[in-house]
Amino acid sequence: MKVRQKITELPQLYSAADVAQALRCSEWWVKEQARRGRIPFTKPGGSYRFTAEHVAEITRIFESRPTGSSSAALPVPQEPRRRTATAAVSVTSLKARTPRRARHGKSQSTAA
Repeated sequence: MKVRQKITELPQLYSAADVAQALRCSEWWVKEQARRGRIPFTKPGGSYRFTAEHVAEITRIFESRPTGSSSAALPVPQEPRRRTATAAVSVTSLKARTPRRARHGKSQSTAA
């Protein structure tokens, strides 16, 4: 006779909606990141589920830390880009055509 072991220590699984609410983002974003493999998840029964460890890892993945030097954190002002001189190109002046409606209107008025 085989003795079955009772599993009492199952991890709590959270839905994408629960994780989105905790992270204050959209449920779509959580599912999209999981679909692209950017965040850890488990998928029992075809739906994305997350453990507390997964949520902690997600926050670590998207965490930003300041750099060591305070001077590096300040943006360096850049000079405006200058256009390079192009070779001499002849420039043709363009003139708009008279609309067809206006052209036909003149010919009809002169004929009458």
